[in-house]
Amino acid sequence: MSILDGWLKSAQIALFGPRCLLCSAPAPLHRELCAACLHDLPWLTTACRHCALPLATKRAGDTCPACRSRTAFDRGVAAFHYAPPIDWLVTRLKFQGRLNHARLLGDLLAAHIVDPSKEQTIDPPEALVPIPLHAAGYRRRGFNQAERIATRLGPALGAPIRAGVLQRVRDTQRQSQLPASQRAANVRDAFEAASRLDDAHIAIVDDVVTTGHTATAVARTLRAAGAARVDLYCVARA
Repeated sequence: MSILDGWLKSAQIALFGPRCLLCSAPAPLHRELCAACLHDLPWLTTACRHCALPLATKRAGDTCPACRSRTAFDRGVAAFHYAPPIDWLVTRLKFQGRLNHARLLGDLLAAHIVDPSKEQTIDPPEALVPIPLHAAGYRRRGFNQAERIATRLGPALGAPIRAGVLQRVRDTQRQSQLPASQRAANVRDAFEAASRLDDAHIAIVDDVVTTGHTATAVARTLRAAGAARVDLYCVARA
């Protein structure tokens, strides 16, 4: 968002009050989303407990077939299906720098994780590790959307953000530009841990998980560095 856009946004709020990002109706200042649009979001209610893959129906143990044989994550949580308007909020964040979208998405994910009405509570991690960008990718984008989302999760979960514990050592192709069959190879050996994580409980944070190859590569790197438990928190799951 440009400086001019920021000024215009501030002037709009001062004159008319905060507006919903999706429909422009009056909205709470802290959320920028009206109650109707919040209700209509594509909430993910039935998913694999390990990788957060959407499940068509509730199954015994809430585990997808792949995770029944082998899983990269101890616990997986996604707030939404990757569908409109969540996909719009995510793409505007990543490719147009709408950082206020990161605040909204992070707050929605945090509320989903700590929702007291859920049947099962989620053990809070010792630290959050956002999936890193390569230095070249960071220069191109100017920010790491996963890290921005994690900054909203940290206070809600009481978990520090350890962005420096993991490095992306290869400037990989964008996963969305590759067929699913090539995505695992694209991120193989792409990450390195900068320090030991002996017996730590870590939660990976990302915006969207599709095939899960990137998050799986990160989980393997963290476990190789000594992490005892690795969870996955993402805004949306495809």
